[in-house]
Amino acid sequence: MARRKNAKRSEPVPAKSRERPVKPWNESEIVDAFTRFQKAEPAPKGELRHKDAFTLLVAVVLSAQATDAGVNKATPALFEAADTPQKMVRLGEAKLRDLIKTIGLYRTKAKNVIALSHKLIGEFGGKVPDNHEALESLPGVGRKTANVVLNIAFGEPAIAVDTHIFRVSNRTGLAPGKNVLEVELGLLKRVPDRFKLHAHHWLILHGRYVCKARLPDCPRCLISDLCHWPEKRV
Repeated sequence: MARRKNAKRSEPVPAKSRERPVKPWNESEIVDAFTRFQKAEPAPKGELRHKDAFTLLVAVVLSAQATDAGVNKATPALFEAADTPQKMVRLGEAKLRDLIKTIGLYRTKAKNVIALSHKLIGEFGGKVPDNHEALESLPGVGRKTANVVLNIAFGEPAIAVDTHIFRVSNRTGLAPGKNVLEVELGLLKRVPDRFKLHAHHWLILHGRYVCKARLPDCPRCLISDLCHWPEKRV
């Protein structure tokens, strides 16, 4: 396998699928696909650099409508200066803006990061909460961001559907859906429990590096024989 909102509105939502509807995978095909992913990369990792749950949360908020690579260029200096909610508040919005100005929507994101840091201190004892409702109450945090944090920081079998996972799920027949929530619920229902912890990373990396929106690399795809997409190039 290849290596690889503002408050709520800062978190992008993939448009409705433009892929032609395909026949959904059966149980055997799903098990076969994830068995291959697991064999190729038993313990996939996210590509956002972070130290702990707080720095992960900040990195994910900063990554909305931006690339992981772009965020990773800015966060080393940021986390050197402020790697806790208390330090982030002391850093202040103006200095934070200066440290992340290479990232898209940096003004809104800086405001959200300072606001969520205040809320973490005031309502959660300075700790990142480990449940959906609390996470989504934080400025700049939507369902996708909450799912990423729950999966990576707390080991929950959550699946954060971004544009890559949305595309792979619809294109292949894994879990077709008209919107992000449909795809997420479909994946949670269809993916066997033993694969759920890493399903998010396997799918996002596959969509990012192999099953790309333009010119998907079908000849290099681990699951090309299972894929139901009529336009696959094999």
